[in-house]
Amino acid sequence: MAASTLGSAWGSLRPHVPSLCRRRPPQDLCARSRRLPELAVSGRSLAAASGRGASGTDLYCMELLRKRDYEGYLCSLLLPAESRSAAFALRAFNVELAQVKDSVSEKTIGLMRMQFWKNTVEDIYCDNPPQQPVAIELWKAIKRHNLTKRWLMKIIDEREKNLDDKAYRNIQELETYAENTQSSLLYLTLEILGVKDLHADHAASHIGKAQGIVTCLRAAPYHGSRRKVFLPMDIFMLHGVSQEDFLRKNQDKNVRDVIYDIASQAHLHLKHARSFQKSVPVKAFPAFLHTVALEDYLKKIQQVDFDIFHPTLQQKNTLLPLSLYIQSWRKRY
Repeated sequence: MAASTLGSAWGSLRPHVPSLCRRRPPQDLCARSRRLPELAVSGRSLAAASGRGASGTDLYCMELLRKRDYEGYLCSLLLPAESRSAAFALRAFNVELAQVKDSVSEKTIGLMRMQFWKNTVEDIYCDNPPQQPVAIELWKAIKRHNLTKRWLMKIIDEREKNLDDKAYRNIQELETYAENTQSSLLYLTLEILGVKDLHADHAASHIGKAQGIVTCLRAAPYHGSRRKVFLPMDIFMLHGVSQEDFLRKNQDKNVRDVIYDIASQAHLHLKHARSFQKSVPVKAFPAFLHTVALEDYLKKIQQVDFDIFHPTLQQKNTLLPLSLYIQSWRKRY
């Protein structure tokens, strides 16, 4: 097993979802879960999932999210009905930004697209959104929930900085990126839920950092296939591993130790987030359901001894919708 000074972070890692034997779910749980709208693909079903009469722009955001951020789509479905459409708009906005880097061949084009979204946010706050589906839905969400402009601009600015094809110099740099993108999304989601609480903000910060780190790990095989490495270089140096070792899919102990250290940092952030659980308002819990998917990935990567290229890590968890539903019903994160 890979070993490191961060070994104590893991302990005997287990999914944070308590044993189902401790508290029996309602007898109709399975029947109700089968009716969850995450499997719906038709316009009519998507409209039902939004919790109200859905417009064309609303459906556009939901479908974009279903295709590009399936976990975010499932988590958004479990928000209160009056918050779903705003959450879909917010996460669709994030998807639009996230896919810029991989969809452009030149940084200049990427900068132009980021500038479009900066201008769009400015126009939205002047009540003049461009006729673009995500922009229209984001405008509706901002009007309805009075969302903070600063968080939206932070997401754009950080993703703009990230257009450079450079590895993170250290784990702190990766955490800063995660804070300004994923944590900012969670702060906005809390606003959508009407939550203003310092403990919830602290939990959101740690969950966002964990999500940013896990996302970086999950994307590493794809980036490696394009001969790119974005994982923190300080941890590579600590274990005497080169980028070429990683690109060759070398799975000796040192390479696995690199992955172990990075995954341990994500696990630590989840532990810190959960340390606030008794202080965080229950109303905020739906914003933090992503912890279920994060825990699932961290458990899987431990089971394959931190072999980041193991094929099981690329398989979709078909039980994720049910796991999310159970966690939502239990009001935990």
